[in-house]
Amino acid sequence: MADKPRDPAVSIWVAPPRERRRGSAPAGLSRERIVRTAVALLDADGVQAFSMRKLAAALDVTPMSVYWYVDNKDELLELALDEAFGDMRIPPLGDGDDWRAHLRLLAHEYRRCLHEHPWAARLAGQFLALGPNALFFSTSAIGAIRRTGLTGERLGGALGLVLQFVYGFALAESQWQERVRASGLHEDELNRVVRGVAERADARFLDNADLLPPTEDGGLRASRDSQFEAGLDIALAGIDATVAAQR
Repeated sequence: MADKPRDPAVSIWVAPPRERRRGSAPAGLSRERIVRTAVALLDADGVQAFSMRKLAAALDVTPMSVYWYVDNKDELLELALDEAFGDMRIPPLGDGDDWRAHLRLLAHEYRRCLHEHPWAARLAGQFLALGPNALFFSTSAIGAIRRTGLTGERLGGALGLVLQFVYGFALAESQWQERVRASGLHEDELNRVVRGVAERADARFLDNADLLPPTEDGGLRASRDSQFEAGLDIALAGIDATVAAQR
């Protein structure tokens, strides 16, 4: 069964409630099980290789059974995206919690989520993040940034500075991991290959050695972690400086 055409502006979270299909629900199947299995397949193979037929095979059911719970693949991908967001370990924002510490925690959890589910970074830019887990994350971030005392465009700019930094960083990481998987090499090996090509193409590339990830095993991951932490520090320091200037 082919997926139904779908208006890209429509989201499962804003669409009218779907009509129940005739007959009884397939035995042993639930939307929760379908979504969890979809997440596992997406983690293993990525978005490009995902299909409703493969999902049905993993569930040991017919494709028609899956369509009893969702109308099309896009709806399922939206549900899977919000399921992935639910993996973030975010405590409720307490009355006395420091906004810096809370935003730092959110940033690390957001990056971890997008690292463990690389496909989610791509889908987060494609679908509306309006599921319950996505909204909990958003409202938690908004609650923290409001404690800065910033107002107007500065408030939204400060929030975007942190969240878009994390999203852009994690998206680049997920795209790199796709290249690593396609190459069949370990990421440190691929890093050495890429660096060698760049050095042969332009000797001036070596003039920026202080900005390049190290080539020893494990060096690339450690370098990414350090860069992420440094970038987050700078973002939070910039917000702090803006708060001080506003006062």
